[in-house]
Amino acid sequence: MILPALLATAAAQTVPSSRRSDTAYASASPKLSRDLAKQGLVLGSPVYLRITKEPAELTAFIRADDGTFKRFRSWPVCAVSGELGPKMREGDGQAPEGFYAVKPAQMNPASSYHLSFNLGFPNAFDRANKRTGSFLMVHGACASIGCFAMTDPVIEEIWTLMDAAFENGQSDVKVHIFPFPMTAQNLKAYADSDHAAFWASLALAWTQFDETGQVPRVSVSQAKYQVRTVQ
Repeated sequence: MILPALLATAAAQTVPSSRRSDTAYASASPKLSRDLAKQGLVLGSPVYLRITKEPAELTAFIRADDGTFKRFRSWPVCAVSGELGPKMREGDGQAPEGFYAVKPAQMNPASSYHLSFNLGFPNAFDRANKRTGSFLMVHGACASIGCFAMTDPVIEEIWTLMDAAFENGQSDVKVHIFPFPMTAQNLKAYADSDHAAFWASLALAWTQFDETGQVPRVSVSQAKYQVRTVQ
């Protein structure tokens, strides 16, 4: 009985904190705990985030007792800059699309935009395709230059979900960003886009998650995303 507790403590990830983030956590966690419990979910369980640009929305999925991720809550993205399509270069005003992972060190409790976390752009795919940019965030407030602005009350809820999961041992939170829900109908509607092939590669992860409730494993090979089946 002692060993699992020790392992859990060793695996816990410390998130940077400030008086602002501590206050946000203390304020948001009681209601989040109650709302999660209504769905059979627990604050501190692993988190997966999925963002679409049209509609501009961020959805949090929480891992349930059966090991699958269940939709908990969606929030509108208050502001996102650019058009549909990936970020290509520094200064293009585009918000990214693709597969990102947020570790505790990427959380910013003293952001100029209340609270924020860095998406980690450019990732391995972006670098392989010579895409440039930096400090692409999900943050509070309601203004965006290549970021996803959520408003202060909403970012406090998202921060608290992530913070609790990190402290309970989650090593990173996957954040998958899509232009739109990756349905066959939507992909057909945008089949003539210059980004159609890129979007088709993203759609594999969308479909796999919807079918399995498991966060897809994504790697990069030959400058392309490779989506692997979760066992």
